[in-house]
Amino acid sequence: MPGVSPVMSGISIRGLDDGFLSDAGVAASNAGGSGSVPFAGVLQSMVKETSALDQKASDAVTGLLNGSGVEVHDALIASQKASMAFELALQVRNKAVGAYQQMMGMQF
Repeated sequence: MPGVSPVMSGISIRGLDDGFLSDAGVAASNAGGSGSVPFAGVLQSMVKETSALDQKASDAVTGLLNGSGVEVHDALIASQKASMAFELALQVRNKAVGAYQQMMGMQF
């Protein structure tokens, strides 16, 4: 791959990208005003991806406990990804609720 250091050439880029907010978040932040993804669509995508990561983590832990060939580090990484995705979704929700409450407190 051009522009990639020799150290990184052995790492699969596909394995690093879960797709968490890859399309909706980038489209919403780069599009500006015209043709952008609505905020509700970004939130819906975030919830779906968070749910998928949680299911993947649950399957990995179950596979680890059943002895079906899942490595400990894979289960831990999947659990951390699910935890971080949940924390991100929670913080976005908190910011949205705070912004809504601030707008409702304004007097016109």
